[in-house]
Amino acid sequence: MMAQDAGMFTVHQTIGSVLCCKCGIRMQPNAANMCVKCLRSEVDITEGLLKRLVLVHCPECESYLQPPRTWVKLQLESKELLTFCLKKLQKNMNINKVKLVNAEFIWTEPHSKRVKVKVSVQKEVYNGAILEQSYLIEYVQQDHMCESCSRVAANPDQWVAAVQLRQHVSHRRTFFYLEQLILRHGAAARAVRIKQMDHGIDFYFSNRSHGNKFVEFIGKVAPVKSRSDKQLVSHDSKSNNYNYKYTFSVEISPICREDLICLPPKAAAILGNIGPIVICTKVTNSIALLDPLTLKFGFLDAEQYWRTSFKSLLTSRQLVEYIVLDIEAVSSEITVGGMKYVLADAQVARVSDFGKNDTQFSIRTHLGHLLKPGDLALGYDLYGANSNDMELDRYKGYIPEVVLIKKSYEEKRQKRRGKPRSWKLKSLNMEVDDKIKVNEDKNDAEYENFLKDLEENPELRFNISLYQNKDYQPSEVASVTEDDGEPIPSVPDDELLAADLLAAEFDDLDLIEDGDGEDDMAE
Repeated sequence: MMAQDAGMFTVHQTIGSVLCCKCGIRMQPNAANMCVKCLRSEVDITEGLLKRLVLVHCPECESYLQPPRTWVKLQLESKELLTFCLKKLQKNMNINKVKLVNAEFIWTEPHSKRVKVKVSVQKEVYNGAILEQSYLIEYVQQDHMCESCSRVAANPDQWVAAVQLRQHVSHRRTFFYLEQLILRHGAAARAVRIKQMDHGIDFYFSNRSHGNKFVEFIGKVAPVKSRSDKQLVSHDSKSNNYNYKYTFSVEISPICREDLICLPPKAAAILGNIGPIVICTKVTNSIALLDPLTLKFGFLDAEQYWRTSFKSLLTSRQLVEYIVLDIEAVSSEITVGGMKYVLADAQVARVSDFGKNDTQFSIRTHLGHLLKPGDLALGYDLYGANSNDMELDRYKGYIPEVVLIKKSYEEKRQKRRGKPRSWKLKSLNMEVDDKIKVNEDKNDAEYENFLKDLEENPELRFNISLYQNKDYQPSEVASVTEDDGEPIPSVPDDELLAADLLAAEFDDLDLIEDGDGEDDMAE
């Protein structure tokens, strides 16, 4: 019984205390038999460590030199800059002396040209005692322009690679969309100059590899074909160095979204004999085509398109407004290529014919899920069109008189014309060619139509960034709805990014710039 009771007692271990051999204060024992205060007064583990370093900084592009010749773009007080500073510290100190355990920035005035880092280090002293100590390292920013910025500052027109982006159509809808994709992904961040031309945009780069990378990006978002040329600028016979200027000619397919196409037999065969009349519903690095009479769907990649190389029969600038007199669905809702469609038989008439004649058209449309009697729709008038397309002549008697493309909200939009939107887009900093300035009104009208397309098509704005408009006042625009309560298409607020992200959205972690600037100019 006493043994059982003895087992219930718990013996608490107590840690003894000793007196510091220097100041006599009571403390827990350690290998040095000294308190922390006395230990620090006896030993300075930061002695001999660097407390002042130089960072070579480019004031133009906010990048830092990573020896021997690589420039790294970093933001102040970012974790990437802290890593960069610590790597520089470790290269200039004896790692075996101390162990780095912690580091953090100490705030400094942004214009002070100083970056201060508080570092904590540990070291074994006096019979195995571990001492930890913090100290301040001051990094001095020494301004020195990088090679790329120096070249631009010396001569802004000096470039090594030029990318000439062209599309031979009568509108700029494709370039408005490409501009937003380029901004979203920062594809033209290294361009030294951008110029808007009559049928496209010219991008100038200080490095051949940057031009190559930009051409690869365009090839991923649009069906293109490209070729490159080079011109000898100078030759140093002693060192056998050749300096070239490189030109990349990139042609974008003239097929655009909402275009009407009469497929040639070769292209129709590739797509499983759909058509021959099809609608382009989407353009990425491939072209999505839909037969509006059967809802058959197909894709042509860039290589397949340029092999057949057909053109549009009618484009969005030739759309005609129709009124829907009657409509009856003939199929259930079908999802084709990520979009929903319903086949329907409809009676339509041109809005321009009202009061002049009683011409009506009995057609089949893929918009049965959107249209109802009394709605307005935009479509192509094949009944009255004057086309010289040789492919179209082969199919006389099989061509529909009208092909509807989309529902029209233009009449409803008249009520809010001239009123600001709650959102806005970024724009590239481009020079404008004199020919473009002459047609400024036309460009403004096309840009307005592009903004309307973004409001109507959620899929179109999926890959681009829209921002809140700070100048927008909700009271300025009343809620405009149709008679049946259906709202006019607009961009929901939850799709908008904060306005303060305008400058920081695509600061990706692609930190190390290509270090082959001179190599690309020499052969």
